[in-house]
Amino acid sequence: MISKNQIKLIRSLEQKKNRLREGLFVAEGPKVVGDLLARYRPKMVVATEEWLTREGRGVACETTAVSDDELRRVSFLQHPQQVLALFDMPATGAAGPDAALVDGQALTDGLALMLDGVQDPGNLGTIIRIADWFGVENVVCSADTADCYNPKVVQATMGSLARVNILYIELTEMLDRLPAGTPVYGTFLDGADIYSQNLSAGGLIVMGNEGRGISRAVASRINRRLLIPNYPPGRPTADSLNVAIATAIVCAEFRRRGAARP
Repeated sequence: MISKNQIKLIRSLEQKKNRLREGLFVAEGPKVVGDLLARYRPKMVVATEEWLTREGRGVACETTAVSDDELRRVSFLQHPQQVLALFDMPATGAAGPDAALVDGQALTDGLALMLDGVQDPGNLGTIIRIADWFGVENVVCSADTADCYNPKVVQATMGSLARVNILYIELTEMLDRLPAGTPVYGTFLDGADIYSQNLSAGGLIVMGNEGRGISRAVASRINRRLLIPNYPPGRPTADSLNVAIATAIVCAEFRRRGAARP
């Protein structure tokens, strides 16, 4: 049976200030929890007897068996999925960054994403999942990008948070520290057609806010401006693409032709 204090703690973690105070975040469902167990240290697991019997034997933390009704009382999902777990956040507040990433060195060896004010939790979680699919190991975020430990973000990653490094940092400072000549790409309505450009195997891809796009300060540091064209050219169409969809298109094209150096 779950206690009142456990319920209070879990529900409090919906808010970022409480996640930071407790140093914990919430994950739900066998897939998400299972993937995160490979990277993060669990603090508490609340699960049905079925999950504990099948998956919980090797979990080295406090476990509480609950009924489906009890799980619904603490779940952030409309349809709870057998297990909810609390994990320790890294003390730095970033998901596993290393010194090379902070200094920008890792960005010269492979592709990395930079998110400038992506505020919708669903978009951020989907972008992390996209990065995982296309082998983009590092995602650098501005301070006003959604918190990657928001329960909605964690759920949208479908476990990809376990395999992608997330770093929150001042973007312009990082861009200014990059080695000279590092390709920095961004998508703009006045950019060059992505399908006709040479794309590098390494570099940084910047994606902007859902409404305003890439900020002026960051845009001034981008040296490769790209456009995802609509079809057919000149046809009346939507004003823009969803940022997560645009990220998927860009990553797919880089991976398809990324061996060609500019």
